[in-house]
Amino acid sequence: MAKLSTKAALISALVFPGVGHIYLKNYRFGILLAGISFAAIYYLIARAVESALEITQKIQSGGIRLDLESISVLMTQRASGAGDQLLSMAATALTICWLIGIFDSYRIGRAQEQNVDASVNRPK
Repeated sequence: MAKLSTKAALISALVFPGVGHIYLKNYRFGILLAGISFAAIYYLIARAVESALEITQKIQSGGIRLDLESISVLMTQRASGAGDQLLSMAATALTICWLIGIFDSYRIGRAQEQNVDASVNRPK
């Protein structure tokens, strides 16, 4: 049987940031991590869809040719625009939340395991 700390860390790593905390009944921090992560993912996806729609409109209007090189150049120009800093911040926030979720849920799980072990081994 897997340890509580390992389960919580794996849940945070493989499912979503904050879910490991929720599994450990640390609801406030888990919801905070999940909320920040969800907002970052939402922003990243919204920007990707916005870019894709803009490129699609340019292709349909004849503004650019439908070839890989033209689309690649447009994507590169689009990525270095004014919103680049916000994209970087969203990606960084998501990465940090994910790492905090993994390591902190493991830490909390270990503490809970030690508390259980201490109460089991306590002389009566």
